[in-house]
Amino acid sequence: MHTEDWPSTVEEALAVQDRLRGRVDLTDDCPELPPTVTGLDVAYDDTGGIVAAVVTLETAGLTVVEERTHRARATFPYEPGLFAFRELPPLLAALERLDRTPDVLVCDGHGLAHPRRFGLACHLGVLTGRPAFGVGKTRFVGTHGSPEAARGSSVPLVDAGEVVGAVLRTRDGVKPVYVSAGHRIDLAHACRLTLALTPRYRLPETTRHADRLSRAAPR
Repeated sequence: MHTEDWPSTVEEALAVQDRLRGRVDLTDDCPELPPTVTGLDVAYDDTGGIVAAVVTLETAGLTVVEERTHRARATFPYEPGLFAFRELPPLLAALERLDRTPDVLVCDGHGLAHPRRFGLACHLGVLTGRPAFGVGKTRFVGTHGSPEAARGSSVPLVDAGEVVGAVLRTRDGVKPVYVSAGHRIDLAHACRLTLALTPRYRLPETTRHADRLSRAAPR
């Protein structure tokens, strides 16, 4: 698990995305209900620091098994579509501190639902070799209809004629989330896991725990 020659410019980052996106494999070899799920999130401070948090939960019961953080400085410019180059180095460092290898990674962000079909979940999955998918709070690319109001309802997220994700209702009558496959898992499976991770709230428990941990870490 490494970041190769980490880019420092937008041009270099675009070249890395072009090179690595061919390694994305959406052949689904992730267990239907993996033993654990690992959520990832980052928090920023006013000085340019990033706190990355990873939290592993038991899938059955959603109890915390392990959690780790890593603090670093942001070294890549703030560029839409290239956030992974700011966030991946501390996230990878936090993952390396885990005692147990993640069964599946759940990102607070996007996978294929990205202008170049290589969002954070794809990038993270390719670099780690682990199944990964994204659950975004907001739409980044594409258009969609409105899913029915009932939990579990979904509609395709379409960009340039291609289905890149699903708009999934995780709570009755509550604003949906945006699910997209990243690596080694297909979209339907990612949606099923998202529903398994949202028994009470709109966002997955993985995201909720990782967000809380990243914000609570010492500044």
